[in-house]
Amino acid sequence: QQQLVESGGIMVQAGDSLRLSCTASEETSVAHGMGWFRQPPGKEREFVAVISRSGALIFYGDSVKGRFSISRDPAERDTIYLQMSSLKPEDTAVYYCALLRRVHSSPPLGDVLTWGQGTQVTVAS
Repeated sequence: QQQLVESGGIMVQAGDSLRLSCTASEETSVAHGMGWFRQPPGKEREFVAVISRSGALIFYGDSVKGRFSISRDPAERDTIYLQMSSLKPEDTAVYYCALLRRVHSSPPLGDVLTWGQGTQVTVAS
């Protein structure tokens, strides 16, 4: 059974950078995307970023465009990263890695096949 394991969430100061990692336990399909969602305290889960298996197709949520970057490990295709820069207090959330049935510019939660357990990112002002 596919599992996704995230790491990297910590508390940082506003303006800092942070990188999250996620590794799938089994090889993913070329048709599937891997990505990130986040859930701020008291709010709904929202899309952050998605990347195709080749890495050629990438989409971001509007709130993180220009500050966050998603990538795949060139040696381990089933490991992805989320590089977060210029972090703001409103980026505080539990960040979830996700395996998606397709690569889409605004994937609904229903596109997620598998969720990771989540990793907490806290940005202090």
